[in-house]
Amino acid sequence: MLIGEYEHTLDDKKRVMLPKSFTKDLGRKMVMTRGLDGCLFLFAESAWEKMAEKLQALSFAQADTRGFNRFLLSGAAEVEADSAGRILIPDHQKHFAGLKKSVVFAGVSDRVEIWDVHTWKQYKAGIEKKADAMAEKLGEIGAL
Repeated sequence: MLIGEYEHTLDDKKRVMLPKSFTKDLGRKMVMTRGLDGCLFLFAESAWEKMAEKLQALSFAQADTRGFNRFLLSGAAEVEADSAGRILIPDHQKHFAGLKKSVVFAGVSDRVEIWDVHTWKQYKAGIEKKADAMAEKLGEIGAL
C-alpha cells in the first residue's frame, strides 16, 4: 500500500527522484496521468491495468463516462525509473499540474499523487479543516 508524503525537487530536465518507500510497490515501469484536484496520478502497471479495466467496463453511451475516459486515458503516459530512481514528467502533465521546482509525492493507497508543493499545502490545509465533517458523512453511509 502506498502511503506517506514526501517532498522532492524537479531537476532542469524535468526529472524527479521517486521516494524510496514507493519504489518497491510502483516497480520500474509506471503509468502517469492527469489526476483530480490539480495533481498527477502515478500508478504501478498492475494498478493501472485494474483502473483501465474498470473504465472500459463503463458504458460509452454516457457523456460523463466518455469525458472522464478521455481525460484520464488520453492524458496517460508510460514512465520508467532510470538507474538513479528518477522519472521524467512529460511536458503536458507538468503543465497540467502546474509543477514548478518543488513537488510533493502523496501515497494514496493504490496510487501516488504528484502535486506542486504550494498547491498541495493549500489543498491539504483545506481538507484538514473539513476532516471531521468528511468523516461524519462517510460514517453516515457506513464507510467508516
